[in-house]
Formats: sequence, structure tokens, C-alpha cells
Amino acid sequence: MFESCADPKSLEGLLWFLCYLTSGKHLLFYTSIGTVLLLLVITAPIALSFGFAGAMAARSPLPPLRWLGKAYSSMVRGVPDIIFFLFVPIAMDQGFEYVRHRLKCPDWSQPVWQGNDFVVCPAAKLPLSTSPQWIHESYSFFLAVLAFSIVFGAFAANVLFGAMRAVPRAQMETAEAYGMTHRQSFWRILVPQMWVYALPGLSNLWLILVKASPLLFLLGVRDIVYWARE
Repeated sequence: MFESCADPKSLEGLLWFLCYLTSGKHLLFYTSIGTVLLLLVITAPIALSFGFAGAMAARSPLPPLRWLGKAYSSMVRGVPDIIFFLFVPIAMDQGFEYVRHRLKCPDWSQPVWQGNDFVVCPAAKLPLSTSPQWIHESYSFFLAVLAFSIVFGAFAANVLFGAMRAVPRAQMETAEAYGMTHRQSFWRILVPQMWVYALPGLSNLWLILVKASPLLFLLGVRDIVYWARE
């Protein structure tokens, strides 16, 4: 990075340390911090949206929707994170490729599963082998965001479901007595007040999300852990 770093004889003391910290791998390590921060910024609102949808489904008067919401929260929270990040992104990737395979290669006669190998036509691969490197990295990042959002959305659903139940039922009944519909009382009475009860749990969930970010390297994303190992 500096011209003086090219002369080994001049590297002494602080200058040697400065040249060492500005080597190519160290610069890539610094940029990986931005990758992790970007993941957190994108994942947090998406996971919160998944959690809100899951909590609403768990409160639904329709039994199938209620069962779906509770199953999402319970099953995903019950799976160890490392197992989820190892297998679910692979399954999602194969699912995307299978749909593209059916659409782009309808005349393909070979089976998709050949022993332990998942084989689709070249046009259905994600990303394409001819794609530039940044597309491959962006696709891995997309799978990472989706996996993190699904996992932490389930935790957020559990937190928000409890927060919704913590709002006194009498307030909802009073709103309905004043002529509000169930939809109006939900959005005007329940939702604004539930955040008071949800914030402690969501703040803890944010800390857990930050601590779980080292699992990114399992998905092929060149994060802090990846470059630290290098």
C-alpha cells in the first residue's frame, strides 16, 4: 500500500506494523466487517416482518393458519442454528434450481437425483457458471440473509406473540364497544402498545443475531471468520 513497504530493510518498529496491517488480506478482512454489518442491517427488518407475520398467524381465528404460525415458531426455534444453516440454504438452493430446471429444460430426460448427486441442466444452475464472481458472492449473501431471516423471524414471532398477549384484553373490548372493528382495534390499540412489551425481547434477539453472524462462513460468505482463518 505504501512505497516504503516495498523495501524490507526500511521496515522497523511502527512502520513494519503499519505495513503488516495494510496488506491485501488485512484489507479484505476490514471489508468483511462491512459485509457482516450489511447482513445485520438487511436481516433485522426482514426477520421482524417474518416474526410479525408469524405472530399474527398464531393469533388467527382460523385453525390452519394458527397451526401454521405456531408450527413455524416452535419447529424453527427447536432446530440448532448450525444444522439449520448447513442444510436449509442447500435445500432452498436446490429448490430454486429445480423450479428453473422444470421451466427452462422441459425436454430433460435424465432424473434430477442421480445417487447422492442433484443434477439439473446447465441453464438452471444458480448462479450460472459464466456469471461474474460478484454474482456468485451476491447469491451466497442472499441465501444467508434468507436463512438468518427465517431463523430469527421464528424467535421474533415468539416474542411478538407474547407481547400481543400482554396487552390487556379490556382495552380491546373497550375499543370494540366504541364501535371499532376487530381490524381497527388491532392496528390502533394492540399494535402500538405491544412494542413496550416486545422491546426487551427484541433487544436480546438483536444481540443473539450479532453473536450468530460468524455462522456466515458456513454459507460461503467471506465474512470476518473466513478472513481470520486465512
